[in-house]
Amino acid sequence: MKVKKGDIVILIDKDGKKYKAEATDLTMKIKDLGVVDLGKLLKLEYGDRVTLAGTEVVVLKPAVIDHLDTLERKAQIILPKDAAYIILHCDVHSRSVVVEGGSGSGALTVALAHAVAPDGKVISYDIREEHQVVAKRNVASAGLSDLVQFKIGDVAEAIDEADVDAVVLDIPDPWRVVENASRALRLGGHIATYTPTTNQVEQTVNALREAGFREIEAVELILREMIVTEGGVRPSFDMLGHTGYICIGRWVR
Repeated sequence: MKVKKGDIVILIDKDGKKYKAEATDLTMKIKDLGVVDLGKLLKLEYGDRVTLAGTEVVVLKPAVIDHLDTLERKAQIILPKDAAYIILHCDVHSRSVVVEGGSGSGALTVALAHAVAPDGKVISYDIREEHQVVAKRNVASAGLSDLVQFKIGDVAEAIDEADVDAVVLDIPDPWRVVENASRALRLGGHIATYTPTTNQVEQTVNALREAGFREIEAVELILREMIVTEGGVRPSFDMLGHTGYICIGRWVR
């Protein structure tokens, strides 16, 4: 398949480092790669190799993990290991309507939008419009803008939607949103929260119990890469340790 003008492509070098670029006839600087004549991409087929700024890369169509790996960040993001757990345990699928509290850099927004495509919707709230600038760019770069509605508002004050399938919160005080979430969720819908400290977990779980949620759980996911060589296998010394705690609940009352 030929690369077309306007396509977003992923460039992967021999060490596995990824770079995102738009196929165009311009010369532009790509972070960590250098100044690149992007017009070279328009002469290629997907899967071809090309040397750009002195680095040989293979040109591929981006998968959702590529968008997450090359995300523009303004703060710590919810990583794929946690996003995947949230999506599975909140039963997010192609027809789901999901309310997100806290747009952040849009990493979870991208993962949720990919999961609800093509017929679902993600409504992403944040308290200030400037907080959503980076998230909007990342969602647009992933080609998922049609699936996401960005709204300005405090989900602790109000959630406009009703009968939604899931409410996902990446905010410091999710327990303040539990009551509004219970009103917004359909029967059997799920809530998920993401917080960095055990004190936040305690307050969240207590609020979920008091509100009548069931199947409540709190988990921490640890990811450790294995280094595989011809001489043997060992765990990486750079283990990805604590990122955040996930709390899940299901609305039954």
